[in-house]
Amino acid sequence: MDRRQFLTLSAARQKRTVNNASFGRTDSGVNTYTGAFETPQMVHVLKRALFGATPADLAWAKTLGNMDAVVDALLTMEPTPPAPPVNNYGDDSTGIAPGQPWVMSAPYVKTDGDSLGQNRQRSYRAWWMGVLLNQKRSIQEKMTLFWHNHFPTETTVVLDLRYHYQYNVTLRKHCIGNFKELVKAVTLDPCMLNYLNGDLNSKTAAQENYARELQELFTIGKGPDSHYTEDDVRAASRVLTGYRINAQTVTSYFDSSEHDFENKQFSDFYGKRTVTGQTGAAGAEELDALLDLIFSNAEVAKFIVRKLYRYFVYYSIDDQVEQDVITPLANIFRDNDYELVPLLKAMFKSEHFYDPLNMSCLIKSPADFCVGLCREFSVEFPAASDYMNAYDAWDYIRDTAGKMQQNLGDPPNVAGWPAYYQEPMFHELWITTDTLPKRNQLSDFLITGQGARNNLKADVIAFADQLSDPGNPNTLIQDSLDLLYRVETPDAFKASLKSQFLLSGQTTDYYWTQAWQNYKNNPTDAALKQVVETRLKTMYKFIMDLSEYQLS
Repeated sequence: MDRRQFLTLSAARQKRTVNNASFGRTDSGVNTYTGAFETPQMVHVLKRALFGATPADLAWAKTLGNMDAVVDALLTMEPTPPAPPVNNYGDDSTGIAPGQPWVMSAPYVKTDGDSLGQNRQRSYRAWWMGVLLNQKRSIQEKMTLFWHNHFPTETTVVLDLRYHYQYNVTLRKHCIGNFKELVKAVTLDPCMLNYLNGDLNSKTAAQENYARELQELFTIGKGPDSHYTEDDVRAASRVLTGYRINAQTVTSYFDSSEHDFENKQFSDFYGKRTVTGQTGAAGAEELDALLDLIFSNAEVAKFIVRKLYRYFVYYSIDDQVEQDVITPLANIFRDNDYELVPLLKAMFKSEHFYDPLNMSCLIKSPADFCVGLCREFSVEFPAASDYMNAYDAWDYIRDTAGKMQQNLGDPPNVAGWPAYYQEPMFHELWITTDTLPKRNQLSDFLITGQGARNNLKADVIAFADQLSDPGNPNTLIQDSLDLLYRVETPDAFKASLKSQFLLSGQTTDYYWTQAWQNYKNNPTDAALKQVVETRLKTMYKFIMDLSEYQLS
């Protein structure tokens, strides 16, 4: 299938025209969805909220049975945070023994020939990939990555990796909490203070980097109704003077001697409000006043809703979507004092989310592709206790996603990954003549069990065995496509899969049914296992090499 033809919506789907009057791509809104909540809808919400959807995930959703129960469960935080990254690299100049966490070590001071910073960078990135690969059925990890793109920091800029781990904890802690509290936590986080020079901001030399990005990229945005001024940037930077980092404890603190205690005047865009200057320790209270001022503007809710929409629903926002989806969701967000769960529930339970035009319309990000593939096909990784091999295997998947343009820990700049904001291509930027072969190479390596590090391989038999009736070739193919593809495929395509791969040219379904049953009756018989495994490998390899597998 031609990539451009497949990945671009047809003119009929993009625009509906009646009597020469143009409408949006779809006129569905945020009313609660009341249609069928069956396999297509379940897989849709699972793939958007998680990295991939496994047969077990789908079975879990079917057990819950209805949309409210599934969405509510997905929007629940995991109570136990992941264990921190450990020394998997050996020599450590701060004295951290192999296998022990390094996140609260003594400060790292780079010396000639000392590779600790680079070692910890690899350790941190690999650890984070391991967290994604071992995610529970919660939107928590998908949202943590969303906020990492929204509030980017780079391991190549902030060189002490202890800061990045603490920042990851901050994002994960607040990922589906209160957005205003998240912005405050990010503002004061040592990693962000270091990344955007907030720790250098003083009353005698105001540093505007963070004050600018706080408004332009983090809260107000650059929408058509965003009219904050350069004077607003300067005023905000004065509010933020005096914050410093304790490198021993990886925490921030307020130094009132470096704070500008004069009043800060803002523009008409903020109602000409003033943040009253405070002296002494009370100067730290000006941050709350600044956030109150920013969050009183309706543009904050609209900006964040648009970003969430592009991440979870579709990249294109036309006038109809702005009117029928973005604005009412933004109202819900503001009415709930910027709590994220009510907003996310409204979005994931809306008729718009389950509109057929919003299903199978996003190209998987590299993280979605790599982690989803590993989860769906039960790729077995070494146990975390075997930290040397586990980190090496996790880093292989992390490095592969990085070569596809999404490197955990390192968005290319403070704006995040271009696929989430660069018009008009958006998510199509993930697919290039360089990255698409890398995607196919990874799926080929994992399916065949050849070429991947640590002998990683997809367990095609385990995948098939979790489906409803793997001995029936027709049911096996339909169940597989229900999970792996987000588009309906023609009957002729399914018949071709059956004939070419499962039946090896035979004419009766019994050929596959008998082969599967023989294996199930004698699972230790290598020859019987090879018969079914070889056919499944070639079929799933073929399925994943096609364009349809790139869609979520």
